Amino acid sequence: MYIKRKIEDIVLKVADTFPVLLLTGPRQSGKTTLLTSLADSSRKYVTLDDPGDKLFAKEEPSAFLERYSPPVMIDEIQYAPELLPYIKMYVDRHKNNGDFWLTGSQMFHMMKNVSESLAGRVGIVNLFGLSNSEITGNLFGAYTAENEELLQRIRAASPMTLPDVFRRIHRGGMPRVYEQPDVDLDGYFSAYVQTYISRDIRDLTQVGDELAFYRFLRIAAARTGLLVNYEILARETGI
Repeated sequence: MYIKRKIEDIVLKVADTFPVLLLTGPRQSGKTTLLTSLADSSRKYVTLDDPGDKLFAKEEPSAFLERYSPPVMIDEIQYAPELLPYIKMYVDRHKNNGDFWLTGSQMFHMMKNVSESLAGRVGIVNLFGLSNSEITGNLFGAYTAENEELLQRIRAASPMTLPDVFRRIHRGGMPRVYEQPDVDLDGYFSAYVQTYISRDIRDLTQVGDELAFYRFLRIAAARTGLLVNYEILARETGI
């Protein structure tokens, strides 16, 4: 089941403006699904989650781009930053907008590499979890404060009770939990956090203690919606 995303038009506009489109966002927020739904049949696809393709991209980036020549979608580009200078050389030669569609989940290192290698050649779009309007299918236009327009939207939107609102907050916005309504939420989110820590956070030299980072996640989550107080966060995490 594909859930239509409000950001689709923005993604296509960026792809028509820049040689490289980079779609970033949390793991499992729907980046690959979104781009796959927008791509035509001529666009090749490769994921660097595959160990063989990852090694190929890192050790032979020029040959990799010959095999996966544009138009191409490269998933999880952060695993092979060696590709970025070769992508730059390719787009400087050919100057075709939309040649490369990239996705990336690991923001910290990736954005530094992208900004250094593809400055002026890449359009960056951030994709987060599903919004309430995407879940309900009420995809209204751009944000507005006009009373008449807001009244029309209120009349068109599906009403939600207070328990409905709290259930939506508890369920979150990851597409997976709406594609499979009977998914075990505790198991899903526990596995999600484990994957995030083991695959993304472990690469950060600033994070030397995974248990301390997990403690920080719990403390930060407990304060969702409150003003940020760094002194309290530091004291309770022991940092």
